[in-house]
Amino acid sequence: MHGTSTLEEADRLMTVCNACRYCEGLCAVFPAMEMRRAFSDGDLNYLANLCHACGACYTDCQFSPPHEFNVNVPQTFAILRAESWSAYAWPRAFSGMFARNGVAISIVAALSVAGFISGFAALNDPQALFGIHSGPGAFYALMPHNAMIVLFGAAFLYAILALVMGVRGFWRDIGEPVGMLDDGGSLWQAMKDAASLRYLDGGGVGCVNEDERPTDRRKIYHHLTFYGFLLCFASTSVATLYHYLIAREAPYPWWDVPVVLGTIGGIGLLIGPAGLLAEKSRRDPALLDQKRTGMDVAFIVMLFLTSLTGMALLVWRDTGSMGLLLALHLGFVFALFVTMPYGKFVHGIYRYVALVRYARERRMLGNIISGKVVDDRDV
Repeated sequence: MHGTSTLEEADRLMTVCNACRYCEGLCAVFPAMEMRRAFSDGDLNYLANLCHACGACYTDCQFSPPHEFNVNVPQTFAILRAESWSAYAWPRAFSGMFARNGVAISIVAALSVAGFISGFAALNDPQALFGIHSGPGAFYALMPHNAMIVLFGAAFLYAILALVMGVRGFWRDIGEPVGMLDDGGSLWQAMKDAASLRYLDGGGVGCVNEDERPTDRRKIYHHLTFYGFLLCFASTSVATLYHYLIAREAPYPWWDVPVVLGTIGGIGLLIGPAGLLAEKSRRDPALLDQKRTGMDVAFIVMLFLTSLTGMALLVWRDTGSMGLLLALHLGFVFALFVTMPYGKFVHGIYRYVALVRYARERRMLGNIISGKVVDDRDV
C-alpha cells in the first residue's frame, strides 16, 4: 500500500510500463524503472522527479487514453511531482499555501515590500524617493546598504535553509546511498545532463506540446531561463565582491562586468519565462496537472517581473523614477526569494538529485555487467 492515491496510480502505471518497455529509449525514467520489480513511495517520487515532462511517452504509448489501461505517465508524474514538493517542503505548514493562489500571493508580497520601502523612504525624505541620484552609492539614497543586506540576506538565507531541509527529506526518501557525494563521476554526469536538458527531447525528436508534432521550443526557453538566472546570480556575486573587496559601490557603468552579466541574463529571463508561459498555455491539458498550477506559473511570472523591473531600473536609473523602480525591483526580488522553496524552483534541485541517483545506478549496473569489483558503498 502507498501513502496516497497518486502513488497508487503511479505504481500501477510503472507496473504496466515495466511489462511493455516500448518507451525505454525515450528518457531516463524507463531504464530506471526497469531496474525495479516493485516500487516504494521513494522510488516513485524519484522516477517522477527524474521525468522531464517531454510528453513523448504519452503520444507513443499504445495504452494511453482512451485505451482501457488509461496509461498517462506525464500527467500522473506531474501530479506526483507537485505532491512530492509539498510533502518535502519545510516548514510543512507552508507547503500548501501557494498551491492555488501562487501568482496572487507572490505579487501581493512583492508590492507590499515595495510599498513599505518606498513609503518608509518618502516619510523620512521625499527627495530620496523622487529625486535624481547618480553615481556610486545612488541606490543607497533610498535604502541604506546595511538595511538592504539585512532584509534580503535574511530572505535569501531562509530560502536556502528551507530548500536544504526539503532536499534532505527527498534524499532520505529515495534511499540515496551515503557515499553519493564521494562519487564524482555520477555528480559530473548529472551536472552535464541537467545543463544540457538531455532528457527534454523525447528520445531525440523534441518535446510534445500542443499536438503530436515534437519541437525544441520548450528546451530553448528552459535554457534561456536557466542560464539567464545563472548570469543574474553571477552579476550579483561580482557586485558583492566589488563592494566588499575593492569598495566599489553600485550602480556601475553599463560596460562593467556586473551590468553586462545582468543585462544578458535579464534578457534571457524576459524571453525564457515569456516563452514558457506561452508554451504552457498551448500545451495539451492531458499532459498537465491542472489543479496545481499556482506556484508553477507564479515562479515563471516572478522571474519575468523581477527581470522586467531590473531592466527598467537599468534604463531609467538616472531619472526621478529610480527610487520607485528600485523599490519595485527589490520587492519582486524579496518575493522571489521567500516563495522559491514552495514552487517550481525546487524541481531543478530535485531533478538534479534524481539525475545523480540515475547516473550512479547506471554506473553500478555497468560494473556488475562487466564483472568489476564493486565496493561496499555500491552494494
